[in-house]
Amino acid sequence: MSRIALRAFAVLLLIGVAVVAWLAWPAQPIAVPPAAVATDLRDPNTIERGRYLSVLGNCQACHTPRGGEPFAGGYALPTPFGTVYGSNLTPSESGLGPWSADDFWRAMHHGQGPDGRWLNPAFPYNNTTQVTREDSDALYAYFRSLAPVDAPVPPHDIRWPYNTQLALKAWRTLYFKAGPEEPPTSAARAPEMLRGAYLVNGLGHCSACHVPRDALGGQSDMLGLSGGLIPMQRWYAPSLLDPAEAGLQDWSVDEIVALFKDGRARDALVSGPMAEVVQHSTQHWAPADLRAMASYLQQLPKPPASRSEKPPAADGRALSVGGKRYEQHCAQCHGNQGEGITSQGTTAYPALAGNRAVTMASPANLVQIVLNGGFGPATEGHPRPFGMPPFVLQLNDQELADVLTYVRTQWGNQAPPVSALDVQQLRGPLGR
Repeated sequence: MSRIALRAFAVLLLIGVAVVAWLAWPAQPIAVPPAAVATDLRDPNTIERGRYLSVLGNCQACHTPRGGEPFAGGYALPTPFGTVYGSNLTPSESGLGPWSADDFWRAMHHGQGPDGRWLNPAFPYNNTTQVTREDSDALYAYFRSLAPVDAPVPPHDIRWPYNTQLALKAWRTLYFKAGPEEPPTSAARAPEMLRGAYLVNGLGHCSACHVPRDALGGQSDMLGLSGGLIPMQRWYAPSLLDPAEAGLQDWSVDEIVALFKDGRARDALVSGPMAEVVQHSTQHWAPADLRAMASYLQQLPKPPASRSEKPPAADGRALSVGGKRYEQHCAQCHGNQGEGITSQGTTAYPALAGNRAVTMASPANLVQIVLNGGFGPATEGHPRPFGMPPFVLQLNDQELADVLTYVRTQWGNQAPPVSALDVQQLRGPLGR
């Protein structure tokens, strides 16, 4: 080996050692500057504002186990790398009891625990880093006001090497950027629009679901809203940019508000994970915040127009068999021509003709709805939503693929056919 090659090898080796040493070097707690405005953590108004902020963030979804004490932690969240457990947010010794307001802010803003350990990004600190110190302190005040629940949370069950601080530091280097210390201002953007951006990108953490993720669970734009398959749940969170999926650019603000307030608007009904968001969070938002979010979503840029290609044709057997299955299982509610059924002027069973959930490229949500049933949230404006029964025990993979292929290619719908393999992959390991 020549001297030049040896020198190059030595330089590369030193760089590699330096990178590994930097990644493995124990992290110290990031210094937290004093809050610009001191918050009275015992003030009832501050505590109530914190309670409302916890609703905006739907904090209970990941920090309250089914049937357990509110915010006591222990909720199991499966990820592609193992199981993460929601932390205890009550002021007990196993929860936030030993934490200060600065510690809580450090976790929210930097994704770091009081001892300097990096937090697992299942906690969406790419979003909570956008939250202001004032709101962080109000949230902390609310959680401190709760009755303490001494409920130790199981340690995360993450497989090696993803359970190491080295891996978390590498992940943060690739995908995390701390947000501004102060809320952004702009003379060119209305306060309502700024508030909407703050809600969507911050506490609302919409991109936690509506962003495509790579094999490491990250993405170059972690605040993007271009849609992605929700890991482990096998639901597709549709693009909020594309009107062909869930983009709302062509809706009025009032219609968007109704969708998040009532769980339905126009001929659309929410279901799946989004139904839980409406159930526990958005239906309880203040009207001004609903309108701010709606205004922001309405003005999101549409993706560049792409040349529309005709989807591959479905084979005759699938259409024939699928049509018979549709007539047997679906037509009674959704109509012979996919026209749906209305009750007292509102949608009871949605139309399938021209339905965006039907015509999206991904069939994931259709598969999940037919397998496991479709249930909307109970809201003040829609207290008794109609539901769709599950067919998981009635249709095998091929039968389900046939009926979905039929639905996606009839009444003017032009979507790709669904294969039995598609259904098997989306059904998951418990499928039959």
